[in-house]
Amino acid sequence: MTHTPRILSLATALPPHRLSQYEALGVARAVFGPRMRDFDRLVPVFANTGIETRHAVMPIEWYMEPRGWPERTAAFRDGALALLEEAAGQALARAGLRPQDVDAIVCASTTGIATPSLEALLLERMGFRPDTVRLPLFGLGCAGGVLGLTRAGQIAQAMAGRTVLFLVVELCTLAFRSAEATPTNVVASALFADGAAAAVLRADPEGEGPRLVDGAEHTWPGTQGVMGWRVEDDGLGVIFSQSIPALIRDRLEPVLDGFLERRRLARGELAGLICHPGGAKVLHALEEVCAPVSAGLDDAWAVLRRCGNMSAASVMFVLERRIASGARGPHLMTALGPGFTAAMAQIDL
Repeated sequence: MTHTPRILSLATALPPHRLSQYEALGVARAVFGPRMRDFDRLVPVFANTGIETRHAVMPIEWYMEPRGWPERTAAFRDGALALLEEAAGQALARAGLRPQDVDAIVCASTTGIATPSLEALLLERMGFRPDTVRLPLFGLGCAGGVLGLTRAGQIAQAMAGRTVLFLVVELCTLAFRSAEATPTNVVASALFADGAAAAVLRADPEGEGPRLVDGAEHTWPGTQGVMGWRVEDDGLGVIFSQSIPALIRDRLEPVLDGFLERRRLARGELAGLICHPGGAKVLHALEEVCAPVSAGLDDAWAVLRRCGNMSAASVMFVLERRIASGARGPHLMTALGPGFTAAMAQIDL
């Protein structure tokens, strides 16, 4: 008999450097303004994102200077490990567990490179067992929060009764590249932020907590150029198409409804949504596609407003808010990532 995995605890973490959207605009103006004749035309994007504050792993002065792969990689490794240690420590403490109690770790991140991988580097640092099963996930982008949590749930189900730790960290600000004075890079500088989350899962008939009922993904053919990274001499260059909101409106609804139908659920039976807040335009598109369900969208807007777009980590912040609010019933968890891929999960709170 298989048991549905449950989320025993959840914790999030933000880096120490907090900046307002006004400060972010000031950096972008100083870096890009002298080299872009149409920079002032792009300025409204900073207000239109819906973001008020964000957090960065490095002080704002760090981003003003050119940085290469060695500096970015060192910043990623040090910053990601610190945030994961904080989030994992809190999640384990809330579940009444120690690192030695963890049997498997799934770790998702797409904004930097570390080999050994991040969860391997945490083993001795936090005191996990040497025989801990590890699964690092790279390349899922913003979908990594939903897909990574789903993978962790599948492992928990396969290892019934054992404890699985899901980790996700994204340091999107490290992709800020002063050398590329393009509209896409300016928009990225208005959106991206850093953050991490951790969740403890177990498939146990005696367990309590939100149930991770099922998950799925859908990758549309011919859309590989919609979202992703370019590998440049000085770091990762962001790729995202202006067509993303239109793709959501045109193609996402039948995919979501098909997933729900396979779970014998209609959209109107959902108690709420747990959506990755990729930006204001993305959330407005999701509002249209997911109607009449709207509960939970306020939480997505709040995370976007206070934390910006933290890629895969963002949706875990939204989940944390839904749980803390006392929400109950079946929820649809969604995110969109490179591929172009829709990630979906049913979570019963």
